[in-house]
Amino acid sequence: MYACTFFGHRDAGKEAEPILRSTLIDLIENRQTTLFYVGNQGGFDSMVENALQALIKQNYEIRRYTVLAYLPQGRRAGDAGADTLYPEGLESVPKQYAISWRNQWMIGHADVVITYVKRPYGGAAQFKEIALRSGKEVIELADRME
Repeated sequence: MYACTFFGHRDAGKEAEPILRSTLIDLIENRQTTLFYVGNQGGFDSMVENALQALIKQNYEIRRYTVLAYLPQGRRAGDAGADTLYPEGLESVPKQYAISWRNQWMIGHADVVITYVKRPYGGAAQFKEIALRSGKEVIELADRME
């Protein structure tokens, strides 16, 4: 079983949806990737979430977790929810570093990282570079669209 995570621009457009879907299907069918960690901070994360939900409805046997950087008000770490994950140790991280810490955790728990980075700045570009430096396989969707 292989695990995958994602980083992309908050304002990602729908033009990436077809290549995202075909990339996910390839990973599932040909590379036994069955575990997916998704953030919840923007447009690309929503696009990934929707694509994975559609694949689950089509009977692909995969597990998808939304990895939280912050717990909803009034919840404890163990109460994150069935399809959500709150990484152990995050509760002691100062709030201003929570997203970065969560993203590092996702890179550390993934075998492959799918990115949609069209600008050399911002969080998506930063974590793509961290994934590359960490020796992770990075699949850049923007490169596949040209």
